[in-house]
Amino acid sequence: MGIAARLDDYGKPAWIALMVLGFILCWPVGLAMLAFLIGSGRMACWKHGGQGWHHDGMDRMEDTMGRWRERWQGRGRRHGWGRRDDAPSGNRAFDEYRAETLRRLEEEQREFRDFLERLRFAKDKAEFDEFLAERRRRSETPEPPPAP
Repeated sequence: MGIAARLDDYGKPAWIALMVLGFILCWPVGLAMLAFLIGSGRMACWKHGGQGWHHDGMDRMEDTMGRWRERWQGRGRRHGWGRRDDAPSGNRAFDEYRAETLRRLEEEQREFRDFLERLRFAKDKAEFDEFLAERRRRSETPEPPPAP
């Protein structure tokens, strides 16, 4: 078992300790360790679990905004100063305009979510196809026999 495999068993703290020790002993060694950790993906925080930061960012933002919206609307109704979205304003033309605008925005939001889902699916499919092609290439090339 190699040194890297042993350090992987201990996890990130072992890699960080080795990097700090490298900086203490000789700063180029520490810098080389840092480059190795970033390049090898051993510090998953830089890779975000193998996915880009954009992959789930929109979903997280939508969830957060939804929670804030629920809190705000709930607080307003409890204290009597919030309005419901479907409460009439007293102006029928404005109410129709508002209803149509909200319907249009909801439709655009639904279309955008569908677009993002298709985009994610296409990206995942392309990555998976690339993986399969690479795997086929490796299996098609015969490995050289071990030297005696």
